[in-house]
Amino acid sequence: MAKIKARKGMPSTMITKAEFARRLGESFYDPAFEALQPETRKVIAAAWEAYDDSRKSPRTRPAGTRYADPRYELPVEWVATRDAIAEAERRQKSAAARSRILLINGSPRSDQTCPGEVSKSFRLVEIARRLIERQRGFEVELLDLSRLTSEYGRNIHPCKGCVSSAMPLCHWPCSCYPNHSLGQINDWMADIYPMWAAAHGVMIVTPVHWYQAPTVLKSMIDRLVCADGGNADPTSTAGKDPEKAKAIEMKGWDYPRHLAGRAFSVIVHGDSAGTESLRRGLTDWLSDMGLIGAGHRAEIDRYIGYYGPYATSHEELDADRAFQEETRNAAQALVQAVKLLRAGKLRQADSHLQDPRPK
Repeated sequence: MAKIKARKGMPSTMITKAEFARRLGESFYDPAFEALQPETRKVIAAAWEAYDDSRKSPRTRPAGTRYADPRYELPVEWVATRDAIAEAERRQKSAAARSRILLINGSPRSDQTCPGEVSKSFRLVEIARRLIERQRGFEVELLDLSRLTSEYGRNIHPCKGCVSSAMPLCHWPCSCYPNHSLGQINDWMADIYPMWAAAHGVMIVTPVHWYQAPTVLKSMIDRLVCADGGNADPTSTAGKDPEKAKAIEMKGWDYPRHLAGRAFSVIVHGDSAGTESLRRGLTDWLSDMGLIGAGHRAEIDRYIGYYGPYATSHEELDADRAFQEETRNAAQALVQAVKLLRAGKLRQADSHLQDPRPK
């Protein structure tokens, strides 16, 4: 088979030294930095050198014998995330471990920054958490994605679409970040991947924003693409060499499903439109990754204060006792699914079948 070449043709994204200094200098906008101008100029000069030299991963170590190219220099940060995932997977598979539910708040709203009010998603998360934590042998890990809008230095950088060049170019865990030369650092996914790996069940509670998942939730979803078919050996593609990845894929790629077999529940709420389509999109996504739905009562879409004023939406949730109870039922269904799963009594009926179109 002829070698498949990587297509090129987009304009350069390099910026000038002056523009680089201006952009990085915005970090020192506060008048408190004025007395430190000599120091900040040195910092900017050092950062420019790293940018100009494209030093994505300035600290590396040899991969070792477990990889296709033992001498390849792997970023130490990627290695740390890989090790954290491996430890999480060991704990998840241990029969002695408590059953763990990853409970995800998909709303960006926070009372710690604007808008200055708690989200209804967070209130529903708290209802679910209280029920799950009362279950014997269960524990909850909360992933509150609103911290992306309210906490200093929290980032989920956007997916760069490596999988669309070739699946083996998408590494598990993602190796696109951090990219120090571009200032793409503090990537929260390094902590989030082990959270998913450690979970026996996952529950997502989210609002709908303009018929879609909120930005904070969609950012995490996109970056979990590497969990479904991702390449666990970055040395096989010499890092990010698309032509090497294409060659590997054309020889045959098994699309490993790194999070398959966990149970899930989804709760979507809105005020006027879009809840059903988002609930379907989320359940389709989770099912595509090989996760197992906890049943009809674990997949809910509801409206709070349908077409009512936004100002009274929390009062509407107070009054909607049925939705609160449905949230408890969804959590209880997930708990039961996890119990059956760990007892070997919950299996996907098609799990033994070979996929003729792995993707």
